[in-house]
Amino acid sequence: MGENLRRHRLRLGLSQEAFAERLGVHRTYMGGVERGERNLTLQTVERLAETIGVQPLSLLTGPADCH
Repeated sequence: MGENLRRHRLRLGLSQEAFAERLGVHRTYMGGVERGERNLTLQTVERLAETIGVQPLSLLTGPADCH
């Protein structure tokens, strides 16, 4: 999930810090999410997806898995 989140964040041209600010969380938390060091609830996944304008499933599956 972290790799997908990072790809979408970079596509939007957002730094980790800018993205974290948009979400109202600390940059180090976002780094942990992107490195897979955080256990996320489905509610958090939905919030992340909504913030970057994608479906939650696109964060949970690989690019080839999204149809």
